[in-house]
Amino acid sequence: MNASCHGPGGGDTLAPGVPRVALLGNPNAGKTSLFNRLTGLRAKTGNYPGVTVARHVGSCEVGAVRFTVEDLPGTYSLEPISPDEEVVLDVLDGTIPGVPRPDVLAVVLDATTIRRSLRFLTQVLEKALPTCVVVTFTDELARRGGSLDVPALERALGVPVACVVAHRRGGHDELAAQLARWQEWPEPLLAPPTEGVEQSAWVESVLAAADYSAPHQDRVTGAVDAVLLHPLWGTLTFFAVMALFFQAIFVVAAPLQGYVESLFGWLGGLVADHVGPAWLASLLGDAVIGGIGGVLVFVPQIMLLFLLLALLEASGYLARAAFLMDRVMSTFGLEGRAFVALLSSFACAVPGIMATRSLPSARDRIATMMGAPLMTCSARLPVYVTLIGILVPRDSRVGPLGVQGLVMFGLYLLGAVSAMLTAALFKRIADRGAEPMPFYLELPTYRLPVPRSVLLAMWEPSKAFLRKCTTVILGTTLVLWMLLNLPLAGAAELRSAGLDPGDPADAAAVSAYVVEHSVAADLGRAVGPVFDPLGFDWRVNVAVLSSFGARETFVATLSQVDSAQQGATAAEDEPPGSDLGLSAGVVAALLVFYVYALQCVATMAAIRRETGSWRWPAVAWGYMFVLAWTMALLARTVTGWWAG
Repeated sequence: MNASCHGPGGGDTLAPGVPRVALLGNPNAGKTSLFNRLTGLRAKTGNYPGVTVARHVGSCEVGAVRFTVEDLPGTYSLEPISPDEEVVLDVLDGTIPGVPRPDVLAVVLDATTIRRSLRFLTQVLEKALPTCVVVTFTDELARRGGSLDVPALERALGVPVACVVAHRRGGHDELAAQLARWQEWPEPLLAPPTEGVEQSAWVESVLAAADYSAPHQDRVTGAVDAVLLHPLWGTLTFFAVMALFFQAIFVVAAPLQGYVESLFGWLGGLVADHVGPAWLASLLGDAVIGGIGGVLVFVPQIMLLFLLLALLEASGYLARAAFLMDRVMSTFGLEGRAFVALLSSFACAVPGIMATRSLPSARDRIATMMGAPLMTCSARLPVYVTLIGILVPRDSRVGPLGVQGLVMFGLYLLGAVSAMLTAALFKRIADRGAEPMPFYLELPTYRLPVPRSVLLAMWEPSKAFLRKCTTVILGTTLVLWMLLNLPLAGAAELRSAGLDPGDPADAAAVSAYVVEHSVAADLGRAVGPVFDPLGFDWRVNVAVLSSFGARETFVATLSQVDSAQQGATAAEDEPPGSDLGLSAGVVAALLVFYVYALQCVATMAAIRRETGSWRWPAVAWGYMFVLAWTMALLARTVTGWWAG
């Protein structure tokens, strides 16, 4: 059997008449891993027409047979209570414009929770479409002392049943071959009951016929959960894990960051030595190498952040963190699903905002969207590392822990607490007295992360960061370079200021004069009345203004302003902006400002898509700016008292 699988060039632009296979299943049943194995896709995301729910489509060929595979959102029932679940039902009924009804259904059942999954299967079989069952995690079922006779299960259900190990290579080619023969599949002799006692009796009869033995509780999982889910010890462990998490970001990534800094320092030296025209050398050295390089040096920290997050998620620990926080969220009238969405914002607010689709209440979704941008995303990491490097000496320690890592942990914690409080506040304002709906959270057994999946989970967001560096941030630095060098200062003007443009000894002073009288300086001074109480000068104002499109540009701007004023690139071992003479109070104010300010066009666009209105992005931007300004003023005042 020869199977080749690949992703689509344009979703439904695949050849008409190609059979469409829809993958269905409960969350965490291994459905998406199976989809990736069948199609070779990696998180290719689009949207269904008319709604904002994510869509994944690929194709697979078995010999001369080609079919489309669609990964539907995970759901526990075809009685929808959220947008994700509504989409599943609409796809099966063929009611979404431009999306054909599937020809074939493949229902993924987790062998360790198959009793619950069979109830879902009864609803799917009611749709009267050719259906097969794909059983996953049979290896874990056997390891935990359970058993399942797959051929007997197939006879009991009356539909084809395949057995795969979704996260490893096992059974996928056989499943692909079976899907290619879908027109030969038998239909169930009798449609199973879909509700009530009769459904329960049918499920038990199927399990008995399949000689099913339920798995024992995983001993390791049970023992570890006794600690990690304990209200006290679990919470303390969570804070300890997070503290070590941020220590690793500083300690482990520091040597790699040094290599990247050396690389860009070498490139800057080449430009200075071999590029003749002064304006071109400044453009390449300050805007491209100084600006973009000032952000790219944080790639090691960014990749390490996503690697650690992927390891925590793949091991099953992040689900425990959500369980712990559900207790906290419930005190504010929110449910665990809201925290799962907030947790998804830890790397980027956009997927967190998209994750609110799992919330059944529209008001809960809006409340959670208002809090999600306060979760510390990866875009804040370069800003935090830069400012912490200015504020805290690298060798400062509290016992065995570095102070820089502790400050970073404190900023992440401040953002998380603020996000939850904000979401709870919006919830109470919009929905007074409402009781949260029951929250069901799957706690998977602890597993060793699969290296390929972890590396993909690390690489995809890291690639997005690199793409942003070569598009948004590059464009911003080029515009800023022009603003820092316009209007052009003539030789007569420079001489009247006591400077000789032809004297190498005056080169740094000439550069500083040009910057001080540039359009960028005028813009920075124009917004001075807004930021003067925070202690920001025009240089910091320009960096803050540039970052309202993307936070990372703050670092690129500081680096470029620093280089332009000094007439040379900053020292390799110093963070950008080290030569600007920022006081401890100003740095503290900047750190807190970036905890709260909404400086991401993509996030605002995501809120607009999910709510269907610009009203809520405007509300989010407005309240976050006021909060950022107020808290930054408080931080500067407190730091001044402390230093005094």
